[in-house]
Amino acid sequence: MSSPGPLYRPFDRLVHIEISGRVFEVPENNTLLRALQYLSPEDVAMGRFCWNEDCQYCRVSYDTGEGTAKRAALACKVGVQDGMRLQELSLELRYCLRALKLPSVTE
Repeated sequence: MSSPGPLYRPFDRLVHIEISGRVFEVPENNTLLRALQYLSPEDVAMGRFCWNEDCQYCRVSYDTGEGTAKRAALACKVGVQDGMRLQELSLELRYCLRALKLPSVTE
């Protein structure tokens, strides 16, 4: 049996993302779902995520800064970007991030 690889892809710095008006630092070069797991490791690990696009439980809506278009994506597939602003989170993600005490993030 082989040992599991590292949880996060290699990164040199943390980037800033905004969730419901609050700014957080997460590791660059990772998927958004993995970055959210960095913020709430135990809860996201226990979420019902498939990590491969099948379950659709990690749906988000985001933009990449003031004046940019709003996009819909799966957090397991989109890469985290500096300045990313999450506007809507799926119910499963909101539940897994409950310890962050986010104000009114919509589904």
